Formats: sequence, structure tokens, C-alpha cells
Amino acid sequence: MNTARPRIVVLDGYTLNPGDLSWEPLEALGDCVIHDRSLAPQIVPRAANAPLVLTNKTPLTADTIDQLPHLQYVGVLATGYDIVDVSAAQRRSIVVSNVPAYGTRSVAQMVFAHLLNLTQHVGDHAAAVRGGRWSDADDWCFWQFPLVELEGLTMG
Repeated sequence: MNTARPRIVVLDGYTLNPGDLSWEPLEALGDCVIHDRSLAPQIVPRAANAPLVLTNKTPLTADTIDQLPHLQYVGVLATGYDIVDVSAAQRRSIVVSNVPAYGTRSVAQMVFAHLLNLTQHVGDHAAAVRGGRWSDADDWCFWQFPLVELEGLTMG
């Protein structure tokens, strides 16, 4: 029985995890090598002998895939998979997957942040205050835009 742990290479871990997540669950699955970023000339040397490669933005072209004879699986750490030459992977029976529900909560959170910024103009207000507009205001209060109460409003 082969008990060797598979080699897992993450080509551009920083795009997914700038330091706020733990790699421990992935490290429990195999011998992991996690690179923050990988330039095109670094991909083949870094992924050599790895059956499992994870990427987010680092492209895996047909030429690159052809130079990785041990490659069996490519995991794209995003919702798409257009950075992988899927036809080249398919010719070699390499499984390619993505994360279809990636970022669902954070996307919803960002939507609300933008909605609030559109109605409250937080970014514009902060920039104006930094630019001295509040200090120069004639009144104790400083507003560039009318206050918008969200209660009772309908979006859409």
C-alpha cells in the first residue's frame, strides 16, 4: 500500500489568501508548497512532479500542461476556469475543477457596501474631509449630499 502523501502546489496563493485564512486543511491532504505568485517561467519548475496543482490567476497553457507529466488534477481557486487550457487537460485526462460558490457571501457583502456608498457617499465624504472641506465649512456640520434614509425605500 502506497502511503506517500501527494505533492500539492499552489501557484498563486496570495490571490486567494493574503494572510487571513489557514492553509492547514489543505496541508492535511498532502505535502503542500504554497507560492504567493508564479511568473510564467516559474510554473513548470514549481509544479514539476506534482499531481495536484491549484491556481487562481496563474494560467496553465497547453504548452505548460504538456511539460507536467505527473499532473492529474488542476483546481482553480475561483468561479471560472478560463485560465486553464481545458482541451489540453482533457486530452491528458486531467481533471479540472473550480469553486462555483466561491465568494458568494463576500460578493453579497460588497454589494451592500457599494449600495451604502451610493446612498451615503462615504467615500466622497471621507475624501472631502481629508481635503479640508469640513474644516473650511461655515457650519458645525458638513454635508456634500443630502442624507438618505433607507427605511421605506425599494431597490429595483
